[in-house]
Amino acid sequence: MCNKMKKIILSISVLSLIFLGGCNSSNSKTTDSVTTTNDSTEVLASVKTEEKTETTVTQNHEGKKIADAATILARKQVPILCYHQIRDWRATDSKTAKDYIIPVATFKAQMKMLADSGYNSIQPEQLYNYLAYGDALPEKPVMLTFDDTDYDQYEVGAKVLDQYGYKGVYFIMTVSIGKKGKVHYMSKEDIKDLADRGNTIGSHTYDHKNFKKYTGEDWVQQLDKPTAKLEEITGRKMLDFAYPFGLWNSEGIPELKKRGFRAAYALADKRDEKEPLYTIRRIIASGYWSPKTLHTSMVRSF
Repeated sequence: MCNKMKKIILSISVLSLIFLGGCNSSNSKTTDSVTTTNDSTEVLASVKTEEKTETTVTQNHEGKKIADAATILARKQVPILCYHQIRDWRATDSKTAKDYIIPVATFKAQMKMLADSGYNSIQPEQLYNYLAYGDALPEKPVMLTFDDTDYDQYEVGAKVLDQYGYKGVYFIMTVSIGKKGKVHYMSKEDIKDLADRGNTIGSHTYDHKNFKKYTGEDWVQQLDKPTAKLEEITGRKMLDFAYPFGLWNSEGIPELKKRGFRAAYALADKRDEKEPLYTIRRIIASGYWSPKTLHTSMVRSF
């Protein structure tokens, strides 16, 4: 009887071990299965999130109607500063010229004021999406633009902007590219470098001819050829245009649209009530202005 009981107990023990082993194995498989399922779920969720994000980006403006002129005009204007030469004044510089020539120390002081005041530089794409679609902008936005291709905008301007994490918008006059003389202009390599570093390159015509006087072949010479050249240099589509002297007329705006420009920048004149995206206001940051005067002008003008 004892032997028989021992055999029964032994059999029960063996069965228990097998059962427990099977349970552990099943639990292990279940755990692995759950882990795998969770991993898969996370991967799928990630894919879906990525797809959703990509779709959102694509659908954010694709097929979305651009705001009407009244809505765009009602949106608060963003301060946009326009610079030309960045160099110290010379004895031969006229009083008028000094408005367009900003001494290096003055430019640096102005940029420091913007940074210390909490301004964030924005690019034309951000401004366009804000005006056209109501996208949000960073706190205290400002756009920093440079006209006419002067080399000191690259050698001095871009380096100072880099110190504050700012990016600029460079409106290029293509006739002057690579030329050196009384005024040293940017080369193709300089322009490409600016674009590659996250700055925006825009068109500023071939040789600064007054936009209001364009007829016939002028549209090819002043818009089409410069666009082709700048796109070849940068590898990027030209979407932004700055009027020479800030002068524009409503008759020329359809020509800009026809050529794919999304926006055009004037100077301090009032925006057009029908075409506010093609008459965006800027102010020239005068070489006479202290940082405080610049800030006051920004607040009053925009």
